[in-house]
Amino acid sequence: MSNKGLGEMKSYKELIVWQKSMKMVKEIYVLTSRFPDEEKFGLISQMRRAVVSIPSNIAEGWGCSTTGSYIQFLRISRGSLYELETQLELSKDLGYIKNSDDVENVFVEISKMLNTLMKKLENAGTSS
Repeated sequence: MSNKGLGEMKSYKELIVWQKSMKMVKEIYVLTSRFPDEEKFGLISQMRRAVVSIPSNIAEGWGCSTTGSYIQFLRISRGSLYELETQLELSKDLGYIKNSDDVENVFVEISKMLNTLMKKLENAGTSS
């Protein structure tokens, strides 16, 4: 598989954005474990699916044969990030979360990293 202009990287696991996303998965699982039981099939399930989607789409996109396909998977990852951000906001409004500053800071970091990676890939595709 071509590394699509990402230097000498051999795996998506080397991407800091993937690593941070994996860390956020663990944080959201811990956070949602404290939610009321009645949210098990509601917000808990939705938030966990959204957060797992972020690193999963980064990884799936890595395996694509074209840069354009990879960028599309990164867009899906970013969409899942925004979905999770909305669910986190709702969780705060419902009183399930008191302080989410740490997670919100990671959102910003991951969003910036995804945008930067997409731009880098787009630029690599146009300079070929």
